[in-house]
Amino acid sequence: MDKFIGKRLDGRYEFKELIGMGGMANVYKAFDIVDQKYVAIKILKEEYQGNEEFLRRFRNESKAVAALSHPNIVRIFDVNFGDRIQYIVMELIDGITLKEFMEKVGVLSWKDAVLFTVQILRALQHAHDKGIVHRDIKPQNIMLLEDGTIKVMDFGIARFARDEKRNTEQAIGSVHYISPEQASGEVTDEKSDLYSVGVMLYEMLTGKLPFDGETPEEVAVKQMQAIAPAPRSINPDIPEGLEEIIVRAMQKNPNKRYQSAAEMLRDIDEFKRNPSIVFEYKYFDEGTTKYFNVAQKDEEQEEEEETKKSKFLPILLGVSITFVVIAAILITLMLVLKQPAPEDVVVQDFTGMNYHDVQNMEEYKKIDFKIVSEYNSEYTEDLIFDQEPDPDIKIKENGKITLYVSKGSQQVKVPDVSGLDIDAAVARLKEEGFTGSINKVKKEDSSVPANCVISTDPKAGTKLDPKQAITVYYSYGQSNTVYVQDVVGKDQGSARSALESQGLKVNIHTVKSDKPAGTVISQDPRGGNTVAVGATITLTVSDGTGVVTSSAPESSQTPSSSQPESSAPSSSEIEDESSTPNNSSSNDNTSSRNRYGTWNRD
Repeated sequence: MDKFIGKRLDGRYEFKELIGMGGMANVYKAFDIVDQKYVAIKILKEEYQGNEEFLRRFRNESKAVAALSHPNIVRIFDVNFGDRIQYIVMELIDGITLKEFMEKVGVLSWKDAVLFTVQILRALQHAHDKGIVHRDIKPQNIMLLEDGTIKVMDFGIARFARDEKRNTEQAIGSVHYISPEQASGEVTDEKSDLYSVGVMLYEMLTGKLPFDGETPEEVAVKQMQAIAPAPRSINPDIPEGLEEIIVRAMQKNPNKRYQSAAEMLRDIDEFKRNPSIVFEYKYFDEGTTKYFNVAQKDEEQEEEEETKKSKFLPILLGVSITFVVIAAILITLMLVLKQPAPEDVVVQDFTGMNYHDVQNMEEYKKIDFKIVSEYNSEYTEDLIFDQEPDPDIKIKENGKITLYVSKGSQQVKVPDVSGLDIDAAVARLKEEGFTGSINKVKKEDSSVPANCVISTDPKAGTKLDPKQAITVYYSYGQSNTVYVQDVVGKDQGSARSALESQGLKVNIHTVKSDKPAGTVISQDPRGGNTVAVGATITLTVSDGTGVVTSSAPESSQTPSSSQPESSAPSSSEIEDESSTPNNSSSNDNTSSRNRYGTWNRD
């Protein structure tokens, strides 16, 4: 039986079952006794606790997801990067991976494939807008809920786009889905994620991976050099326009791919409006062999159809003569009664514009505008922050445009929770309406009781968006040892006050010296040493007579054996489920937490 099952973590999370095993971490289902809900807890395996590379990946994952807040990305609730255990608490997803669904169904319908792809692209667009590149997009890292909702997870090898350094390590990501530049160790950016989306869409619609091989190295070489079979050659039922979208996303040259998730979404929106659309993209494999030419294909189809039609020409000619009079009459009536058709209007980018101004624009006088008002911290009141359809789309002049208009930032004042128990403080913040991450960080402060709040960041009284993250600092409690402050050079009064504030006693030894009267010349023990609370510090102070004399001899830099050196807390962070949640013997020694995190199914 797994050692965590039936135990309680930090007096709060009761482990129920192991639900996932990855390369560097395991994932457990647990019950949060504070918030009364089930969560998923990802714990770094013991064998990797001292491995800097795995620790870096685990922390990178938390940093990446902490910056994200999107309905198609898994949410994070809590993190801990202590010395004994490293874990991330996240929302529990009641579903299966997209890979499991694909293996069960086989070839997906194009409607299902498009539904899933659109949600993945929206999640990536949000991440890319925040400067984060996922770099490991694959069906195993996509969760599928019963209602068809997609959740992207596993940002363990994510990189901020501003970090443009070349990869010096081995190829990262899953070899069947990585982009050519990832396989070759080149710089990756947002377009690398879009290549992986193209591979997933290819697999969903054909039931096959575009590249496979006996070894990962063989597959990586194919990613860099080979051209995948056209999707319609495997599944002729794939609409032609959708095949073009796949082929463009999977271009070897990143500059020939979609340049953003938004651009790929625009083509998919066009395809959804008209599934028979043909974009007429032309593709070449590195400038030599033509890969895809819609025009040539259309000419071949027309020649074949013309041959078939010629067999029926005599019959069609007779029928045409019979109805020529009727046709002439109908055409005449249509010309007389015909009204001018609505003209096409190209939708421009309204982002950042005042919606009143847009409604009064001459070219949109006949447009039916739908206004949807929402709080948005990035745009001031009455400014447009999103729209449907997207920019550059053509609609009829009597068509409809939906404008998403900002109601301004919904500001909530941070309450003063200092002195409250940490769990009570978190509950208070949630009651006030804060829905973003509440990160709990433990630190030493002898003036505040154990597990009670020291301060918050942002501080109490600050008004901010309720979705913004808040860090709550709470206390380890009174320590039995302290680090002695260095007070040499200070005046006697200030030095005494500083040391006594640490719970230390002060003994003054005055000597003749040319230093100003009352100036501390030396101290014993020296600053930086660890001593027991209540220990006596001897200060050698100048009498200001101007006569230099030797001061009292200083002791060794190490404290006496009666003054124990500081050591890290040593109590276990995992306790029996039956123990009291707020027992100080466990909570006082909880390791300081990082403020970022989410979980990874590897």
